Amino acid sequence: MILKDKFPQIKGLIFDMDGVLWKDNHPLLDLKSFFGKITDLGYLFALATNNATQNTSQYIEKLQQFGVDIKVEQILNSSMVTAHYLSTLYPGGGPVFMVGESGLSSTLLENGFYQAEENVVAVVAGLDRYFTYEKLRKATLLIRNGAPFIGTNPDKTFPTPHGLVPGAGAVLAAIEAATGVGPLLMGKPKPYMVELAISNLGTTPETTMVIGDRLDTDILAGQNAGCHTTLVLSGVTSQDEASYWSPAPDLILPDAGYLIMDSQSS
Repeated sequence: MILKDKFPQIKGLIFDMDGVLWKDNHPLLDLKSFFGKITDLGYLFALATNNATQNTSQYIEKLQQFGVDIKVEQILNSSMVTAHYLSTLYPGGGPVFMVGESGLSSTLLENGFYQAEENVVAVVAGLDRYFTYEKLRKATLLIRNGAPFIGTNPDKTFPTPHGLVPGAGAVLAAIEAATGVGPLLMGKPKPYMVELAISNLGTTPETTMVIGDRLDTDILAGQNAGCHTTLVLSGVTSQDEASYWSPAPDLILPDAGYLIMDSQSS
């Protein structure tokens, strides 16, 4: 098996989701069989995504539709990292102006941060498929009046069965263009999400492999956290693009399924 043969020290696996496990609602692998074998082989695993449009419950439901049962503590996304960061500054919560979808708003609300349009502790922005000029206007005025600007993640695009479509980074770019202020980023490539996942798994960076489809977020976050990394070519990155990345990922594979394939058949 590729993973066990080449990296026998690995105990924990951290998977990105979009472009690694699925595109939109279309699985890229037989996920029930894949995670069944991962578990049988004794690996601990977590899922960590920059996508802040869904909350933990929604991800659990989606995975159940693919035949995968997973625990709450095995899932992390950039909205959870954002809420964790804000909670360290404002333990009691507070008003924020959110540009995002229900996954972001519900996660922040669970931590005491509610939508407001004045006297906010921060403007928090992520992927918003209902982004409007009015939201941009309100965010711009608040940031220009001194509100901190926090971005869930910098992903400019994300993969769908129809091709790459605008991601959170496109929304952040619009706000930055209107304000002249860049966001404080919470998601990958910052190492915070990977570090939280490692803590939840009970592993160490040296015994953890990060698997993702994007070099400048997934792979860089893993490298920033001191982990081993695997790039899969099932999402946004091509083999040619991967050849220019330095330092190179430890493995480059067509898809995540190759991790548990027999080495001689790969």
